[in-house]
Amino acid sequence: MSDLIVVGFDSTDEADKVLLKLGTLKKEYLIDLEDAVVVVRDETGKVHLKQSMNLTAIGATSGLLSGSLWGGLVGLLFLNPLAGFAIGGAIGAGTGALSGSLADYGIDDDFIKSLGETIPNNSSALFILVRKVQPEKVLAELTGLRGKVLKTSLSPEQEAKLQAALSGAQPDSPTPGTF
Repeated sequence: MSDLIVVGFDSTDEADKVLLKLGTLKKEYLIDLEDAVVVVRDETGKVHLKQSMNLTAIGATSGLLSGSLWGGLVGLLFLNPLAGFAIGGAIGAGTGALSGSLADYGIDDDFIKSLGETIPNNSSALFILVRKVQPEKVLAELTGLRGKVLKTSLSPEQEAKLQAALSGAQPDSPTPGTF
């Protein structure tokens, strides 16, 4: 089961920096993120979402590949596989992009927007859905980032350890497999 963690930051670019750091930790197999979204609330109070996964592009790519394959096979029946390949690819890419733009993966967008409305102007928040984590190493990397835990599905003990790490205090040693 995945854990939801929402951390707020005082500046508009801090959540992006933390997400980049988490991406590095993901490459080192220290954390497995299912989804991540950066929310920025500008000086006018408008909320901007930055999804870590571009579902439109993913859908278009998979649609292009499957449409090209099926179009080529149908084109073989009519003795014109290149035209079938091109037409099938174009149709597949279009339908894949449309389905990707309509899909919602991971953290619910309405939840993100409603919580994003509560953060102060000129600030940001990072929403992450974590599958697995090496807590000792990840907490050590997050120490002193000056973030505030806004919402989480972690236990109160795990949440306190995460907040202690973000505020720069030395957390007690976490139990393996938890934050």
